[in-house]
Amino acid sequence: RALVACQAQVYEENDVDADCLEEATWEFMEEADKYPKVKRAVERFQKLYESISGENVVGWTPSKGTNNSSGGGAAKKELSAEELIKAATLYFETLTEKMVDIAKEYVAAGKDLKDPKVSQQYQMEASSDANDAAEEKLKSEMDIVMSDFRAAVDKHSRVPAVGQTLGMLQIKQQQELMAAGVPMM
Repeated sequence: RALVACQAQVYEENDVDADCLEEATWEFMEEADKYPKVKRAVERFQKLYESISGENVVGWTPSKGTNNSSGGGAAKKELSAEELIKAATLYFETLTEKMVDIAKEYVAAGKDLKDPKVSQQYQMEASSDANDAAEEKLKSEMDIVMSDFRAAVDKHSRVPAVGQTLGMLQIKQQQELMAAGVPMM
């Protein structure tokens, strides 16, 4: 909703409309290797849409249809509650480590994380880079893709040990970020 509320303003400030933006996005995606930030942004929105709708859209482009290079077409991996706890621990530790590193870079560069504009910039960069790092770590160390991880969280979230572990990991993450100077939003 917040994005939709800002959409008209962004279009006006940049003298574009939705069709222009969509056309430009897909033109950049034709050469995704040259524009990794565009590719990453499109994939993040696709993952967000997929997590909300359940529809498998990650990797889709108008010219190629479904692109399963991101693992969307791979056989699903069912995780037990115990495997999910290990995966969640790895995911949150990697996510937190990367977010703390980015916060330290901001502070070292003299940026004030309490400044709302700097904080927003940090949140955008940290959420993208840290999520990518955590996803890569899950894939490389445990051969788990995000769709399988999310499915396991949905399936096992009511298991007391899983719920407690996820809660503790989130609290630990918040504590480490606060210790690094990141204000909580």
